[in-house]
Amino acid sequence: MSFGLKADSSEGLNSEQIHAVISDQIDPAQLEDLNVLVVVPDHTRTAPVGQVFKALFQHIGQVTKSLDVIVALGTHPPMAEKAIQERLELSDEERAGPYKGVRFINHQWDNPDALKLIGTIPSSEIRELTDGRFEMDVPVEINKVIMDYDHIIIIGPVFPHEVVGFSGGNKYFFPGIAGPRILNFFHWLGAVVTNAQIIGRQKTPVRKVVDAAGAMIQKDKTCLAMVVGDSKELAGLYAGTPETAWELASEHSRSAHIIYKEKSYKTVLSVAPPMYEELWTAGKAMYKLEPVVADGGELIIYAPHLKEVSETHGDTIRKIGYHVRDYFLKQWDQFKDMPWGVIAHSTHVKGSGTFQDGLESPRIKVTVASQLSESICNEINLGYRDPNTISFSDYQDKEDEGILFVPKAGERLFLLKE
Repeated sequence: MSFGLKADSSEGLNSEQIHAVISDQIDPAQLEDLNVLVVVPDHTRTAPVGQVFKALFQHIGQVTKSLDVIVALGTHPPMAEKAIQERLELSDEERAGPYKGVRFINHQWDNPDALKLIGTIPSSEIRELTDGRFEMDVPVEINKVIMDYDHIIIIGPVFPHEVVGFSGGNKYFFPGIAGPRILNFFHWLGAVVTNAQIIGRQKTPVRKVVDAAGAMIQKDKTCLAMVVGDSKELAGLYAGTPETAWELASEHSRSAHIIYKEKSYKTVLSVAPPMYEELWTAGKAMYKLEPVVADGGELIIYAPHLKEVSETHGDTIRKIGYHVRDYFLKQWDQFKDMPWGVIAHSTHVKGSGTFQDGLESPRIKVTVASQLSESICNEINLGYRDPNTISFSDYQDKEDEGILFVPKAGERLFLLKE
């Protein structure tokens, strides 16, 4: 069973409504003297996480033996203690007062000692889940800290997503607090299917794999799935299992976060917000806009704050560069030992295209306007623009001229009307 509420005003759900959703699915009496772990996203997801976390704490914080927080980093860099506090919207006084006993934990995806193997999805099941695209055993590893807890509660938003279709639900476990093997597998699976066939779809091969892995977590689980409005307000909150809450939230997200356009554009200026601190995450400014860029057009990722390709994966990306999917598939022996998740990221940022007779032909041009130098952009096979040469006035209000300006890109999906 699951339960949720949609906001009936632009101000979002109020405190009473948030408590009502939580109360419907979480009984404090059943968590008395138990250890509870809350899984939350890092700062690269827009959502009033603190608003919901505080409501949850008020609901169960006085009865649990412990109530701790782990950040679902995936492969993102760890967050400082203060940054996690800010993610949870806690003041210094609150942190030193009622929340002083809450332990903050960063996921460690690349530390084998922090991981536990909880099972393997056999090749026969993988073949079925991936519609025959892959047939291999996939080990399922997760942060072993979850073994110290009796109940796990996910608090996180749901948006259209390039790898899985819609984020949220069991995705906060995989890749949120998962090990590299399953993470690399299903990211590459998503790339093989392609962004165009994945993003904004609820039933995808990747979601099937993620849910199969989630079923291996033998713990009581509750998901508080958020849908966020244009002004960061809580437009909807859905509670239930990671599967049922996600299903309701993704349906809401499908209507709230997809913008349909009548025609494609020759130029798109996609402004990546400061929360995307490196190209690894700022690539979302490409993923969500690619469907409305015309063949042969240009998408500019405008991110003047951005200094790094990726703190974690930068060396690998600079070795392989950004390329279309078939560049890798048709030369797989050359790349098969590289991290598959990084290869997937490469194809998502470069977009669709072909690779024939040694010639790569991307469908569109992707240009980066950031603090990355022209030589680095050339090295990684992306276009370069000096951000100081870009004036928003040259792009705003010019859709009739085939120019689209998106002031905060990365979470809303743009699609062409069929």
